[in-house]
Amino acid sequence: MARGTEIFRELRLNEAREDYSSHFNEAQSAVEDLLELTTDLATLEQVGGKAIIDGGYLEAVRYLAAPPLSSDDLETLSGSRESQYAKPDKWPIIVETIKTYIDSHRFPWIIDDHEPTESERYAAIISTAAQIAAERTRTARRNESKNEQEELVKEALRAANFEQVKAREIRTSRAFPRLGEFCGESIIGSKKADVVAGLRDDRILAIECKASNSKVNSTKRIADAVGKARDWIEDFGTLGIVPAAVIAGVYTPKNLIAAQARGLTIWWSHDLDTMNISAMIRWINETGSS
Repeated sequence: MARGTEIFRELRLNEAREDYSSHFNEAQSAVEDLLELTTDLATLEQVGGKAIIDGGYLEAVRYLAAPPLSSDDLETLSGSRESQYAKPDKWPIIVETIKTYIDSHRFPWIIDDHEPTESERYAAIISTAAQIAAERTRTARRNESKNEQEELVKEALRAANFEQVKAREIRTSRAFPRLGEFCGESIIGSKKADVVAGLRDDRILAIECKASNSKVNSTKRIADAVGKARDWIEDFGTLGIVPAAVIAGVYTPKNLIAAQARGLTIWWSHDLDTMNISAMIRWINETGSS
């Protein structure tokens, strides 16, 4: 566990700031263009959804709110699907939703109904771009870490002479990967697993890859894996499936212990990236042995 935290610190300290700067510059340009196109948001409704979407400004529009609205949030609050936003009868509803939740600190001129000063406009652009860039950077980190973990698991399986086969939807045991086979992201029952491998005792190993940047964040990550484990065991039983998680980053020990007690097998991703046979592969090789 200490090694996982140490590796997280090393990665974060060595992480280049170029990614954030690149996202910030892109976001700043988008917000500037949005304000120019809509006369500082005064004509947001008149410009129309098609022009906003075609121009690539919808993300910036969502970040006008406080707190910023996700794509799902905007659909739920407006009662419209994103595919409908460009329709003339739907866009006014989107604009009204955004104005209802607009950040009065960043866009005081909308609330007070006056033209923005140069300093107000500049502050709004910079603060909004910073929020967009921060979220893009966090999302990229999560995706990169998850992709790296999945590749480590697959490389470990390949090194153990497992053959990668086509991903599939697994509703019954007849769809299980066979001994010596594994597949990438697949649906098991009603939940997705990142990697699925066939074991010697005819069960399958369903692996979730989870990265956490804090103890608080780790609670959600582990809870998600435990929830899937519960559903998989309910669908296939302990004689049919072994739910597992390969984790990286910062975790609370008691959460990991509790997860293991509820049927989740756990390995650290840094243990897979070694020249020696990992604990995961040793465990796989021992399944089915008397």
